[in-house]
Amino acid sequence: MLVDALFSSYIKYRLKRIELYRDYPIECQRKVWLDLLRSGKHTEYGKTFGFERIESLNDFRSLIPLNDYDTLEPYITRSVNGDRDILWPGMTRWFAKSSGTTGTRIKTLPVTRESLENNHYAGGKDLLACYHHNVPNRKLYSKKHLILGGSNSLQTLEHHAIVADLSAIIIDNLPFWTEFRRVPDKHIVLHADWEEKLNKMARASLNEDVAILAGVPSWMTLFGKKVIEASGKNTLSEVWPNLELYIHGGMSLSPYKAGLDKLISKPSMNFVESYNASEGYFGLQDASANEGLLLLTDASVFFEFIPMSEYHGTSSQNVISLEDVTVGVEYALVITTNAGLWRYIIGDTVVFQSTLPYRFKVSGRTAHYINAFGEKAVVMHFEQAITRWTEQFHVTLENYTVAPFFDFQQGNGGHEWALELNSDIPLLPEMLERLDAIMCEVNSDYATKRVKNLNILPLKISLLRKGTFSEWMKKKGKFGGQHKIPRVQNNRTLIDELIEISSS
Repeated sequence: MLVDALFSSYIKYRLKRIELYRDYPIECQRKVWLDLLRSGKHTEYGKTFGFERIESLNDFRSLIPLNDYDTLEPYITRSVNGDRDILWPGMTRWFAKSSGTTGTRIKTLPVTRESLENNHYAGGKDLLACYHHNVPNRKLYSKKHLILGGSNSLQTLEHHAIVADLSAIIIDNLPFWTEFRRVPDKHIVLHADWEEKLNKMARASLNEDVAILAGVPSWMTLFGKKVIEASGKNTLSEVWPNLELYIHGGMSLSPYKAGLDKLISKPSMNFVESYNASEGYFGLQDASANEGLLLLTDASVFFEFIPMSEYHGTSSQNVISLEDVTVGVEYALVITTNAGLWRYIIGDTVVFQSTLPYRFKVSGRTAHYINAFGEKAVVMHFEQAITRWTEQFHVTLENYTVAPFFDFQQGNGGHEWALELNSDIPLLPEMLERLDAIMCEVNSDYATKRVKNLNILPLKISLLRKGTFSEWMKKKGKFGGQHKIPRVQNNRTLIDELIEISSS
């Protein structure tokens, strides 16, 4: 079709841009850094911290402190209240509500016109360009796409600031020509009640020619079930025969892949990952999934990294640039963006799989780990273990979390996994033993401390009744959208609450 031919021509232009920041990442980062500083000089934050005196990266790091949400919140609050030129030139109109991985505190993060155009939208276009280049016989633009975003409707404050989930802000500001290919109607997509919205989206999309799905894997699984239920079909490929691409992010796909494969039931289905957070669009899958995500070095974000072995929050001393990272080392991600987030510790951790091109994987969160017994187990270890375990025993998983347990009589403890499965299966002893063995294989520190049960006891599994995680999220006001369950916590607060809900 003509639209696909036009789209192909446009994509060739995008590919040149992608090749530039893929092949010359350090040069692109230098340009981004200078552009951000030039704009930042005209802000109150820039004047406070002497941006005009910055001539080198050493100056940048000595004059501008590392920030987290607490340190930037006073500036953000003033921006929300309508003050101009605080963190970024002009008045910031949009603010994305984010609680991270179901955190207890809602964050309000600035979103500028520049960050929408040159970061969020640019990343999305680049991802489609890479997919278009890599996959033959695709016909994306002549078909429809469905984005499963957040459930928060746009909230306009007295001074005209708009606060909503990032996905709602993005959808509300998309170019007019994209509306012809997006389903369902905007008023349904931005509906505030999550459960009602899912049902309405499912019914409204049944007769559309959907080719692209995008959203968080856990919620997309739930949505897919509602579509099948509403349609009376057996699979999503029966509902949407031209379905070919699922763009996922926000959490690991691995634990949900088997369930989604069954829901979609299309061997030719393509899965492509993106890393688009409320704070910015940072990476996309430009090659095979095993190669990791390509770092977007020319998308108005300047990156710094803190080795997790030396991580102390905003007090961290060893902060390095992109050219100094090492493959296989876990880093806390620090960003400076054209939304006015200056040297902001986002809370995610990454591990580079290659340099030149710089490809990485998101390994976890700075606050999500278990080190109760010196095992230094992070989200990546548990994701790898549960994926291999579910594949081996053909288990379909709804959700899970892990926390330590303590045996005060023996003076040690171990890991407790709270699992909500999609089917009723007996939990055999060999299944527990195998999950324990896989954890030893993916984490050598865990394996060492499991020897003879001296430091770490055999793991325990608590099977939760169906719907437990949903009930917990509803209780916390976190049901739907971009909210996610913490996979790992070093305390028992979450897991104890889940077990109590499951048994009540």
